[in-house]
Amino acid sequence: MKTAIIGAGNMGGAIARGLAHGNYIDAGRITVSNPSNEKLEKLKLECPAIRTTNDNKEAAADADIVIIAVKPHKVAEVLTPLHLRHPQILISVAAGLTFEDLAHYVDPEMPIFRVIPNTAISESTSMTLVAARNASDKQIETILNLFNDMGLSMLIDEKLFAAATSLTSCGIAYLLKYVQAAMQAGTELGIKPKDAMKMVAQTMKGAAQLLLNNEDTHPALEIEKVTTPGGITIKGVNSLEHDGFTSAIIKALKASM
Repeated sequence: MKTAIIGAGNMGGAIARGLAHGNYIDAGRITVSNPSNEKLEKLKLECPAIRTTNDNKEAAADADIVIIAVKPHKVAEVLTPLHLRHPQILISVAAGLTFEDLAHYVDPEMPIFRVIPNTAISESTSMTLVAARNASDKQIETILNLFNDMGLSMLIDEKLFAAATSLTSCGIAYLLKYVQAAMQAGTELGIKPKDAMKMVAQTMKGAAQLLLNNEDTHPALEIEKVTTPGGITIKGVNSLEHDGFTSAIIKALKASM
């Protein structure tokens, strides 16, 4: 598949690097377009096989998949001149633009995907949300595989995008806020900040793997394993609850919709 990525900013660049270093698309079949050369030159140094251009039409002309990775207010300006049509596949990572919005700028019958990665895509560990319109089962499988190469992707209904974005894109900030708070506590207890950060980050990674590698588990079950009667962990867990930890997380996620 020939893939065009329009926009080489933080998200477009991260997707390009992820695809180029992945196993699903040959880097030589990826073209990245950007109006200025600085980001393209940096990308070319990291991924020499990728093709680059300043011409969006050139990038998209013979592409099977066109990924639009520009700011939402730029989408109409960028998409309209491209005249994308079936059987090309459009992927938009522009948050907030619905399928109905996107259909105004392309062939409304063509397969369209809305995709929301989070910033961990730069480390190929993104939780990526995917919604599809006019797409076959094979096309859906293709796009899910594409983004599974850069973490984990999940197909959801478009109407759930706001709630799921709160959990994944906003949620990464809330998890990092916990890491920051734990670092401060560790520093107060005599641990060097960088050491505390590694300890907490690895602990968080371990907690994530316990859940991701076992579909039959649940956070409550994993918490129960480390909260022995009269032990120190249950005292800390109860302290969190007394101070409204669960309520604060729920309120934050609902506030970010």
